[in-house]
Parts: sequence; C-alpha cells; structure tokens
Amino acid sequence: MIIEIGYIGYFLLLLGLMNCMLLLTPKFVSGLNVSSNILLSASKLHFPILLISFICLVITFVGEDYSLDYVAKNSNSNLPLIYKISAAWAGHEGSMLLWCVVSSFWMFLASIFSEDLHKSLRINFLATMGLLNLGFLLFVVATSNPFDRTMNVPIDGSDLNPLLQDFGLIVHPPMLYMGYVGLSVVFSFAIACCFESDFKKEWAQWIRPWILASWSFLTLGIALGSWWAYYELGWGGWWFWDPVENASFMPWLMSTALLHSVIATGEKGMFKSWTILLSIFTFSLSLLGTFLVRSGILISVHSFASDPTRGIFILLMLLALIGGGLIIYSMNSKKFVDDNEVTLFSKEGFFLLNNILLVTATFTILLGTMYPLFLDVLGLEKISVGVPYYNAVFIPLMIPLMLFVGYIPILLARNSKNSQLIQLVVILILSIILSLTFSVNSILFFIGIFSATWIIVNILYDVFFSLDNKIKLKNRMGMYFAHFGLAIFILGASISENNKIEKEFVLNVGESKTIGLFEYKLEKLSELKSVNYDAIIASVLVSKDNQFITEINPEKRLYHSSESPMTEAGIHGRIDRDLYVSLGNMIDDNKWSLRIYDKPFIRFIWIGTIFMIIGSIFSIRFKKKSS
Repeated sequence: MIIEIGYIGYFLLLLGLMNCMLLLTPKFVSGLNVSSNILLSASKLHFPILLISFICLVITFVGEDYSLDYVAKNSNSNLPLIYKISAAWAGHEGSMLLWCVVSSFWMFLASIFSEDLHKSLRINFLATMGLLNLGFLLFVVATSNPFDRTMNVPIDGSDLNPLLQDFGLIVHPPMLYMGYVGLSVVFSFAIACCFESDFKKEWAQWIRPWILASWSFLTLGIALGSWWAYYELGWGGWWFWDPVENASFMPWLMSTALLHSVIATGEKGMFKSWTILLSIFTFSLSLLGTFLVRSGILISVHSFASDPTRGIFILLMLLALIGGGLIIYSMNSKKFVDDNEVTLFSKEGFFLLNNILLVTATFTILLGTMYPLFLDVLGLEKISVGVPYYNAVFIPLMIPLMLFVGYIPILLARNSKNSQLIQLVVILILSIILSLTFSVNSILFFIGIFSATWIIVNILYDVFFSLDNKIKLKNRMGMYFAHFGLAIFILGASISENNKIEKEFVLNVGESKTIGLFEYKLEKLSELKSVNYDAIIASVLVSKDNQFITEINPEKRLYHSSESPMTEAGIHGRIDRDLYVSLGNMIDDNKWSLRIYDKPFIRFIWIGTIFMIIGSIFSIRFKKKSS
C-alpha cells in the first residue's frame, strides 16, 4: 500500500505539470479559441493537485518506504515521528516539491482575489504565475524527482542530518518559502502591467497587501533561521554573513524598498517605473538565493550538495526570468508616466532616498557574496569575504537610513517647514540625551543606540500629536509597529554585540569559574539514552553573589546511525540577558571544556522582528478595510 502511495504522488506531480500546460493554453495558443475560464479553473486546481502529491511524499516518510531513494537518504526507522514528517522537506528533492506547492498556493490565492482586476490584466497576471510554476515543476520532474526509486533498498534508511533534527526545520523552511515564492506574485503582476503598458494607482494599491504578506513571511523565515542558528549551532551567534544568509537577506532589503515605493505609487501615482523594476529584481534575488543553495557551489550548513545539472537548470531559469523581465520592462518603461513630481523634502522624496540606500546596500552584499564565487569559478585565488567587509560597507549605508525612518512621522504631520525644523531639533536633542544615558563604550555603539532612540522618540511624538485623530492614528498603526520593531531590533543588536562576554575554559566536575557577574559551577555529568542518540548532559549551576540563579543543561549528543557528535547548547533566557553554555570536549577524566556566553538584551533582536510582522499585519488589515 505504501509503495502505491509513491506512485500516486508521482502521478499527481505529472498531473500538476499537465495542468500547468493547460493553464497556459488560453494565453499562448490563442488560435485554439480556448476560453479564459480554463485558465482560471486550472489556476485554482493546481494547488490541491500538488498538495496531495506532497502529502503522499509525507506518507512515504511516515510509512518508511525506503524504496524511494529520497526517503532512504533522509530518514531512519528510529527517527521520531515529527522529524519523519519534516524530513519530507529536509533534502533537495522534497524542498523543491514544497517550493512548487507553496507557489501553487500563492497562485490559488491570486486567482481567487483577483476577480476585481481588469480581465486582460488578470489573464496576463495568472499566465505569468503559471509559467513560473511550469518552470519549477519541470525542474522537479527532470532533475529532482522525490519519487525516484532505488534498487538498493536499505533496511532502516540512512538518517536525517542531526543538525536538522530540530523544531527549526519544521517552521523555518516553510515560512522562508512563503516569503520567497510570495514575491512571484509581485513579479507576475509587474510583468502583467508591462503587457498592459500601464500601472494605475488602484493597481498599486491592489498589489501592496501581497508585498506586505510576502515581506512578513520573509521576515519571519529569516528571524526563525537566525534563532535556530543561535541555539542549535552552539556558537552563540545570531548572524554571521554566511552566503546563504545573505541570499535571504538581499530579497528582504529589496522588498523593503519595493514596499515603500509601491506606497508612493498607490497614493500619489509616483515611482511607477521604479516600482515595476524593483518587483523584477526582488523576485530575481529570490531565485538567485535558490540557485546558490541548490547548485552545490557553496559550502554552508544551509546548502544542499547537488549535481551540476540542477544548478545549471536554475541558472538558466534565472537568466531567462531576469533577461525576459528586463526586456519586457524596457519595451514599456517609457509608458509608465508618473502623475506627480518628486520634491526632496516630502515623504515621497525620503522614500526615494530610502530606496537608493536599500538598493545600494543590497548590491554591496551581492558583491561580497558573489565575488569569491567568480574568482573560484575562474580558477583564481580563493578568498573569503567576512564580517569586516560587511560592517565596513553595510553599516555606513544604514546610518542615514535610520535617520530617514525617524524623520518620516514629522513629514506626515504636514506642518510648515519652520515648524518641522523646530520639532526636528527638539527630537534630535532629546534623542542624544537619552542615548547618553547608556554606558556607551564606542562610537559604533552610540550610533546604534542613538538610531533606536531617534526612531522611538519620533514615533512617540507622532502618536501624541495624532491622538485627536483616530482615523489617522489607525492608518499609521502599521508604520508605528514596523518602525518600533526596527528600533527594538537595533537596540538588541547594539547592546548584545557591544556588551557580550564570551569565554572558553576547562573545568573539573565540582569546580567553579566566575565570568562577568555570574559564577558557573560544573556540578555533574549524566548520561541519557534516547531513541536515536546517546547524550552526555552537563549540570551547570549559575549563581550571583552566592545566590543560586538557575541550572543550565548543555548536551553532547552522539547519533546512532551517523555516529555524528552534536552540541546542544543550554540557555537560560530572560528579557534582559541570555546565559548561554555550550559543552565542548572531554579533556581528561572528569574534566571538560565549556564555552560561556553572556548576551545582554539579545532577545530584543527577535522581539523586534515580531513587532515588524505585527506592523505589516495591521497594514494589510486596515488596507483591506479601506479598499
């Protein structure tokens, strides 16, 4: 019965491919005089077909069908049920099928909620989405079929990578894919507008919630990945400028620029051509991230080792989409005429400056990510672009950006220029005074604290002077939450990075060591035998001024099937600081190495992203009500 499930899943995968071709028929085979209703029906049918195909794949994992090569390589009989399910998207083939399912889901939503669009715009929009779906389905069927069978059927399977046997695998990839693939909606709509040779204000207002939704999922996916790396990898960091981290960060930066641009387009009919171009580049960067991960050219904990044909396929698709999109755009760009001129000291003027900084920052990261790869491909010297480069080029671009973020509420007040100048000076002085209340130990730390304080004070100012206008306050609620979240994020990153304590030392069982404000005692070691791994668990007692605070339990695990040792950090988390202990190697009998991290206010980093997402939800909700 389980074997039949695999065949059913593959059949549905092929059925989805044929459905995609049917979806494109009304647009590209007009001579057949096929009704456009076929396109609409096929766009809605595509999602349930692929969803059931993916469910079949999950069933083969749960049912331990090791006749499927993908299941045999990424599962094991002793694997807990929850990881058997999530293993369905842990490897290359399953994750690409998940990508197709998510893409079909976005197309399903687009087909339902696009009924109020102009008919030709809607057909072009859905046909472009169908073409994208077809491309990725061809990729899966031709190079990455998760239902391929193996002649060498193992008894218990290999195993899921121990790094992936974690809750992070369950939530991080699906959320990140929702953001990545959600941008295909924006790309498809931009191409449809190019075919229409127009980009009306009401069209920009229609696409804005879709950009917000994609941006929200992308933010959530990146934040979950950062949190997963923080507690799972054992090195206590939350961002390392890894090339694959950069691959998700670049479309986030570009979609942030796109979001501000489409606001100006929807409200004032400005930046029409710029918004279309940003839409093309934003999704192109999402595909670039897919290429970097799937091609196997990167060595990263995120990347998949793949055969070269997969990378070449995605690279060709990437070139076709960028090239085709830019050609279509260039043929119609002169027809996108703005309704109003941009003035520098206006909200739209600052949006433009904001976009210039964000796009520039994106391309500096792109350069740092791709330059070593180009050198490697050309057979030249191998170099590594690390944290010093990104700090040198990225942070200076973010400083003026933070000033613009804070100044937006004053511009929204629409007072006279003299009044704005007085308010600006008052808020500036107040922000500096509040920033100096922190124990500032470097200029970079002061800049971070000042940026966060500046944004928060500006928001509080605007909220206070908007209390008598409930409608205005409600309409700006999304902006308040998003910008406040950004400020909290900056505050957490600045404080934790400039005041963190990191120490590594060796302790005998029963021995203590004082680090910073706290004393750490290696009380004892115990053994744990789990279903698929054995673990040594350390009991580390933490005290302050001879007062017991907490017990932290880092682990060293040895997985049965792969014999891979893994470190599980122990974390005592509070709102004001994390005490983080990682168990190293045994040096001698009863003597172990320990790595201690004291991270003040590091949780503000993820709390800030939550506020950003709440802000986007408010914006989508209120935008929907007003439309």
